Amino acid sequence: MKIVIIKYNAGNIQSVSFALERLGYQAEITADHDTIRKADKVIFPGVGEASTTMAYLKKEGLDQLIPSLTQPVLGICLGMQLMCSHSEEGNTPCLGIFDEKVKKFVAPVQDSERFKIPHMGWNQLINVKKPLFSQELENEFVYFVHSFYVATGPDTAAESHYIHPFSAALRKNNFFATQFHPEKSSKAGEQILKNFLSL
Repeated sequence: MKIVIIKYNAGNIQSVSFALERLGYQAEITADHDTIRKADKVIFPGVGEASTTMAYLKKEGLDQLIPSLTQPVLGICLGMQLMCSHSEEGNTPCLGIFDEKVKKFVAPVQDSERFKIPHMGWNQLINVKKPLFSQELENEFVYFVHSFYVATGPDTAAESHYIHPFSAALRKNNFFATQFHPEKSSKAGEQILKNFLSL
């Protein structure tokens, strides 16, 4: 199986590669369009800022390539947010794979001490849906680091709760995405990556 991690100006690419190695898989990290198109599985990770990253994707033609892919694609963290239609971060039009808007967390004034932003740490998955999530992942904890979120909607594949419910994962056709970091989420994260690779 040929696995590609899309190379661009965002962090956490190596940690995803190491997580796959722990599962016994080798991934190629590349921005080459032909290599990405020919892969069996594509992973689109990211840690960074939406507007500068979208500008980079446009410069490299990846903004056209990614939505055209037909094999299973997994977006992670910023990757998930960039797969949506628009982000409040930098008022940024995104890839439009998911018809969802990315919004900034705002803590109620009376709860500002309790709800720190960014939301960082372990949080629980609920209402998980196949095929990315097997049933034993219901109520498991995974690792989040984010200041922006996607509300729950028709493409929500798993939910979590911080200030209010939000989409911990999305799924539409061959596109899958997680707001959390499966590569940093211990055994639960390993199982999610295995489920994606077995699609």
